[in-house]
Amino acid sequence: MGNSYAGQLRTTRFEEVLHNSIEASLRSNTVVPRPVFSQLYLQAKQTTLHNGRVENEDEEEEDGSESNSPPVPYKMKPTPEGCCTTDGFCQAGRDLRLSSLVSEPQDMPPGFQLVGALSAGAPDTLLVCAVDRRFLPDERECNALLGFSGNCIGCGEKGFRYFTEFSNHINLKLSTQPKKQKHLKYHLYRNNQGQLVRGAAICWKGLGKTAGGSSALTADSLPLLLFFTPLASFPLEPIAPPPLGNGSHIPLSQNPLPQTPILSKGPGRPTVIGNLCVCVCVCVCVCHGSLPRLSGKVSDVQVSSLLQSCYQNCQALPRVYQHYGPSPIQPLSVEMQILLTVYYLVQLGPDQVLLIEDLEQIFMCSWRESHLCEIRQYQQPQPGLSLPQAQSLTPSQLPWLANLAASSCGEGVVVLGEKVSMALGLSDTFSRLMEGQLAHTNYVVIICTGKGQQTESCMVVTGQHQCRALTEGMFSSSDSLREISQQLSSGMTQELTTFCNSLGSEGDVDVLLESAAVENRSQLTPLVFPRACVCVEYRVEWREVRPIQLVVARKLLSHVCAIADSSTQNLDLGSFDRVHFLICVPPSEVTFQQTVLHLWNSGVLQNLGLEQDCLSQREAERYVVKMDQEARARIDDLIQEAKRNPNTLFILVHDHAHWDISSGGYGASGGDSGSGLVDSLLNSCQIRDANNILILHVTSFPFALQTQHTRISPYNEIHWPSAFNNEVDLYLEKTQYFGVCELLDSTRSGSGLPLLRYDSTFESMASVLEEWFPKLHSAVIRTQVLIQHYCVAMMAVSGRSGSGGRSQHKHTSVETLEIVQSLLSAAQRCPSHHGHMVLIRLPSLALAGWAHQRLVRIRQRLGLEELFEIILGNPSQTLSIGQSFTEHIKTWLKIQETDWVPRTYLELEALPCILILSGADPLGESLPRSLKYCDLCVISSSYLQRTALEQELGLAAYLVRVESQGSQPHGHAPGLGRDLSESDSDKLNSTDNEEKEGGENTLKSDLPGLGHSAPSVPHPPSVLQPSPPPNTQRRPSKSTSLVSSSPLPPSLLQGCSWARGVSRPPSLLLPRALYDIIKARDGSGLPRCTSFLPHRSVTWASSFKPLLSKMMTCTEQSLYYRQWTIPQPHHMDSSNRPAKGRTDNFHPRRLVLSGPPQVGKTGAYLQFLGILSRMLIRLMEVDIYDEEDINFSGQLERVQYQPTCASWPVTDTLMGIPFDYTVHDPKYEDISTVYCPDYYPNTDGIPRRQEDVYLRRRTARIKLSKYAAYNTYHHCEQCHQYTGFNPAYQMYELTLHAFTFSHLLLGEDIQLYFIIPKSKHHHFSFSQPGGQLESMRLPLTSDWNPDCIKSPIFTPTTGRHEHGLFNLYHAMDGAAHLHILVIKEYEMAVYKKYWPNHIMLVLPTIFNGAGLGAAHFLIKELSYNNLELERSRRVEGGGPPADVWPFIILSDGSCVMWNAVDLDSHRYTRNVSLKQVLQHMEACPGLTQFGLCGIRKWSSHSPGQGSGGGARHREPFSRGHLHDFLLLNVDLTQGIQFNQNRFTCDDVDFTLRVPSAGLLICRFNNFSVMKKQISIGGYHTFIIKNKMINVPTSVQPSQYICAPDSKHPFLATPAQLLLEKYLQHSRLFPLSTCNYTHPIVSVDCYLNLGPEVTVCFVSSRPRSINICTTGLLFSGLLLCYWDSFVTPGFLKNFHFLKGAVLCVICADRSSLRQTVVRLELEDEWRFRLSDEFQTANAKEDRPLFFLTGKHI
Repeated sequence: MGNSYAGQLRTTRFEEVLHNSIEASLRSNTVVPRPVFSQLYLQAKQTTLHNGRVENEDEEEEDGSESNSPPVPYKMKPTPEGCCTTDGFCQAGRDLRLSSLVSEPQDMPPGFQLVGALSAGAPDTLLVCAVDRRFLPDERECNALLGFSGNCIGCGEKGFRYFTEFSNHINLKLSTQPKKQKHLKYHLYRNNQGQLVRGAAICWKGLGKTAGGSSALTADSLPLLLFFTPLASFPLEPIAPPPLGNGSHIPLSQNPLPQTPILSKGPGRPTVIGNLCVCVCVCVCVCHGSLPRLSGKVSDVQVSSLLQSCYQNCQALPRVYQHYGPSPIQPLSVEMQILLTVYYLVQLGPDQVLLIEDLEQIFMCSWRESHLCEIRQYQQPQPGLSLPQAQSLTPSQLPWLANLAASSCGEGVVVLGEKVSMALGLSDTFSRLMEGQLAHTNYVVIICTGKGQQTESCMVVTGQHQCRALTEGMFSSSDSLREISQQLSSGMTQELTTFCNSLGSEGDVDVLLESAAVENRSQLTPLVFPRACVCVEYRVEWREVRPIQLVVARKLLSHVCAIADSSTQNLDLGSFDRVHFLICVPPSEVTFQQTVLHLWNSGVLQNLGLEQDCLSQREAERYVVKMDQEARARIDDLIQEAKRNPNTLFILVHDHAHWDISSGGYGASGGDSGSGLVDSLLNSCQIRDANNILILHVTSFPFALQTQHTRISPYNEIHWPSAFNNEVDLYLEKTQYFGVCELLDSTRSGSGLPLLRYDSTFESMASVLEEWFPKLHSAVIRTQVLIQHYCVAMMAVSGRSGSGGRSQHKHTSVETLEIVQSLLSAAQRCPSHHGHMVLIRLPSLALAGWAHQRLVRIRQRLGLEELFEIILGNPSQTLSIGQSFTEHIKTWLKIQETDWVPRTYLELEALPCILILSGADPLGESLPRSLKYCDLCVISSSYLQRTALEQELGLAAYLVRVESQGSQPHGHAPGLGRDLSESDSDKLNSTDNEEKEGGENTLKSDLPGLGHSAPSVPHPPSVLQPSPPPNTQRRPSKSTSLVSSSPLPPSLLQGCSWARGVSRPPSLLLPRALYDIIKARDGSGLPRCTSFLPHRSVTWASSFKPLLSKMMTCTEQSLYYRQWTIPQPHHMDSSNRPAKGRTDNFHPRRLVLSGPPQVGKTGAYLQFLGILSRMLIRLMEVDIYDEEDINFSGQLERVQYQPTCASWPVTDTLMGIPFDYTVHDPKYEDISTVYCPDYYPNTDGIPRRQEDVYLRRRTARIKLSKYAAYNTYHHCEQCHQYTGFNPAYQMYELTLHAFTFSHLLLGEDIQLYFIIPKSKHHHFSFSQPGGQLESMRLPLTSDWNPDCIKSPIFTPTTGRHEHGLFNLYHAMDGAAHLHILVIKEYEMAVYKKYWPNHIMLVLPTIFNGAGLGAAHFLIKELSYNNLELERSRRVEGGGPPADVWPFIILSDGSCVMWNAVDLDSHRYTRNVSLKQVLQHMEACPGLTQFGLCGIRKWSSHSPGQGSGGGARHREPFSRGHLHDFLLLNVDLTQGIQFNQNRFTCDDVDFTLRVPSAGLLICRFNNFSVMKKQISIGGYHTFIIKNKMINVPTSVQPSQYICAPDSKHPFLATPAQLLLEKYLQHSRLFPLSTCNYTHPIVSVDCYLNLGPEVTVCFVSSRPRSINICTTGLLFSGLLLCYWDSFVTPGFLKNFHFLKGAVLCVICADRSSLRQTVVRLELEDEWRFRLSDEFQTANAKEDRPLFFLTGKHI
């Protein structure tokens, strides 16, 4: 057929037999290469998306590929009889020779063009042919369509569809198979004289490339890059290039190399390198293995170990398979790796370069496919099943398969097989290069497969484009910038500059500028802007705090709190009272000033109380430091200040944290930027070990910090909320982030001009010059071309007649022309001269300085100084702009200071300018919203790491306002399809070399997908030219002119173009190579750049890593990099190895905040500093109950019994004070009033409901003192040992001691447990031997120790293991004390976890559902039992038994601070320690005569104030109810027990029974206790629920009881609690409601009957002290838990109203009836069967029964 389609084999007999033989061998032996072979070679069609359209990757094959077999002669068809067979004539006898047709006119059909063909019979003669251009490579050098279509120029015959047929017709007389790629050689065109001449060679795929009419490349101009790839496991030892001396002007590429030869490991003579080329960059890295010794002109050879490292990584099996020992799963063989490499090279296009990431993925896919069965076998092991061994590719098969694969691309890839040594193969390659045989070859693969030797290979890169990319990619950014500076300083660029300045026949740029300058001085008048017009659309938004920034700030705060709450105890937030901070930024003056600006406007200094120290923005600079050599002193000062202020939390913010990650030991030698300063300062041991310094790393690219040796825990990473999961919508965000992903989406949306694109004209010109100047760095060439385009565009747009005007359009690109036109025109459309910013990114400082000078000179010559500014962005210099532009900005920002100048790019909002941003990397500079174009055309292939590439792309990141775009979907910026600026339509109406005005409509009609309508304003390219009259039919001129002295037309002042364009993200221009890489996607659907190495300072842990998934979150990406990346030796984390026995070495006080570039991270962490400071203040404050005492009567006599300055109570005086039965604690506002003859209630107020008591109680914010009690979240250094969380004291051992306790009221023996830490064993006595717990040691009454508390402290608690205030270390002021937590059995584990160094008394299982009364009961009775045991022990030891200390303390877990009244003034209180309070009470004379002591509850009202409370408070000691903090004499109160059944009011009940027994109660009113409001846990939180869990219903109080034997839903609640709750809410005693004079008499027990009922407590015990009830009529009688002393005669002493109600409560119905009979209740009370009730409990839950009756 004459055409070899992609994927099909040659039709010659030899190659067909060869292929069939190899394929049969592969199929029969099932060797490894088959799957990849079938995928990469045998597929019929493989397509790729290239430049927006699908093209065939496997184009037609070419002849001339290397082969070890002789070619088979081609037999042509016989010529028909009578036809012409003369060379140069067609079969019709017509002349086809170019020499004969040079002046002949040709009639060409549309779509055809003339080409020249070479005949074997006349090699010096070109035959003219007419060929359809679709089957030829286009002007972009893209591949042609398969097939052929041609016409004969001689006889005019048309329609030849096969090149074989056509070659026969024109008598080519071929000896090989006809192929259009070999015989159609040159384009033909007519010169200025109209003669048909030979043009450029046709660039078929794989045959090299020519551009711009240049001739084909020769061997003398080809650079060479040698990749030596010995596939043995030799260690890699790269050697850095020799450093340059100071003042050296020798380019890095011309440094002489050591002349020591490189010896091979095997025998053989040295390989001699001839004069390969004259312009080659030199950098030698030693490659280990059998690399032969190179001699001759070794400086012409570039050696790299890149592929060797790749192969070595791919030979290591994944770690998951190394655990199985000997395994049939083996890594890829050497031969297979070589073959796959050839397959990969064949697939590369002429403009593509080798990427290691792609090659590694090919290796991994091949390995997985070849071992699929074995992998599945290990995933699903089957015992007894042996795995088949996969046969390897043999060395003898390798050269044949490699040649077969390479034959599909013609001469693009050449495979040389060598059986003797690698030296011979290299010599052969060098000889071919010198002879010019590899002119169209990009890669030469040399395979050495000698017998008895290991297979070796070497790849020689000969393609100029590929060689340049790989050479420049080998150097770090700093090395490349140093090379560029040396080339500029040495004058190597002079020829290039001269060439770029030339405009051909139109003259030189500088000459044209001089004439333009003369014209400008004679004609240009200043532009006049109407002062009456003011733009009202201007606004700046960088001062605003966005909702999402507050969300991220709170996320940071929650992570800091998590560190403080963790069990590691590495941060004690409760010990800090203020925040100090220091922000570290890269050494960029703009970034420094930008951070200061944000800090000054954020209000953080005011929140931290630092506004007095910072009265101006300049003074705020003390909180920001640039990470240069001056930073060392600032960091040292912070460390010393942290040591001096342990109560201050220092936040060290490391912004732009990915910038300097070099190790301090390596310095700048291993890193791209920085000098290891960050490592030496922030990773120092002083910072690491300081407990009050927290480090926050802030970065847009955390990948380099997420390695296997990272210092940051994955739990300490905070990621910016993602817009892809609609997180941002939850925060009412008015802006939408437009970043890299959105830029890529714009290239695929099809709804408009993509924001991410490349400049094809620029790329073509740069490519040509890179071929002409191979010795210069590509950045130098591209910068010269780019700046020249901008200069010419400025000249063209200016309209100066001397500058060339419209004729210069062809010397610049459409993109550049549109950028410059938009820059100059936008500012003229606004009355305030608002415009856009154009960013040109030039990493080299030298190139940026040159470009700035060049553009400034052009602008000055053209007279455009007042239209726009040109700014050089040098990181080490302050921002500098002209005075006139400064005045504009001051007017816009309404700044009054005369000496103010802009210091940040953000302050350049709406300033028309070109910003040349220099520096190796962007250093965190934020750009204004007026940025419209971001030109990155100069960044090179050295940015092929994810961090480097994405931070460059991040310059175009943008926040788009979406107030009016509420329904706009994510991923598409609003306005992209409709908000085309006025200059964009210019771009659509012009082409690179447009000569006809009619081309405007043609181009516009060819782009129907743009969907943009032209602006309403007239559209002349010159926006300052007056609009033509309406009747003018002339089309607008394509030339542009900005020379006008008249004001702008009113039609052009209708709106600010900046305000219209601010909602549109900037356009981003990239190099073509990077554009293709970024736009492509990998196998997971992500952009291809995401699979690149994350940073130059890290390396992959294995080549068998998976790809990142598109569905991965930021956290999952972090875990991916933590698993698959390893820091290199010059990385600062390389030395962060975990200690023995640990898997990580995370720094406990180090966090990282990551988010996209320019998204607002600075504002987020500044807000975090503010809310952290407020939180610390909040942590130092607690909500204290602040309530006045209740139930005081104004009728009380104000009698002063004792002087206010008395220190201790006098027993006789105290006994003379009447006992106050009334409860005054505000928490008991909802209980029944206790009857007292001297008290009459105030009925004006309305009592609150019980649930309102806990929800609406008044509190006050009080700052914690140094004597406060703390919960488990407090972990200061002083109390670490006390709480047991200090890492140095982690070896606490707990012992569990069980003992049996019996009591008459319990009915049976119960089992209790003591949990005692080893450090507290001295408080107990144990039996010897055996170690059984005997008793708790008690001191003697006569003992006195100023640093010891004698009374054991018992704290019953439930549900408050975290929030209970059990840390009494500070409250006790370090005094020794015995503190015991009384807990329930089911909470034992959690309390042990949070309080490992506390003694715990574990209640028995039967008390798991009991109330506070049960805990108090056991504490008291156990304490008395222990008192008896201690007395016995003392007697055995010879001491007096009565001298043992009998007091214990019952303390609530919410007591936080204690206060004492100043005895001198008696008007002020001061905070004192609990130690002082207890020692004062314990030192009270005659204390053993008191049964119960306590202190009052704190109130903010002074002691002399309060409604009726003055007399009570002025009395230093009083007798009344005590709550929450009790000093209990267990000896005197031995006969008075707490009621173990009670849930509520058990302290009221107990306090009423103590004085009735004749015991003294004393309240020390000069002391007060503060109770913290704790809403979690406690004994008051009981849930009443239905016993049937599946029936979720709310239970009303009326359902708490039911009639006995009735069908009623039972409740899963203790019976006593149901009874107490029912009595509280029921109206069981109607006559008692609001009837204080007729109370209910309650015998031996106090129960809450509701706030409207008054209860008169009486005791039935003999010699008890009761209220006189003579003449008192009661409204009811309550019998519950009465003593055995209750008799019918005792009840006869009380008189009742008619209709009074009796309530008798018993444990069962039998006892109920017996009680009625025994007490003869039926004599005075009438009972009915319907008046008997029980609590709503099942029988197994032991319900309580009660009977009601009425008085007769």
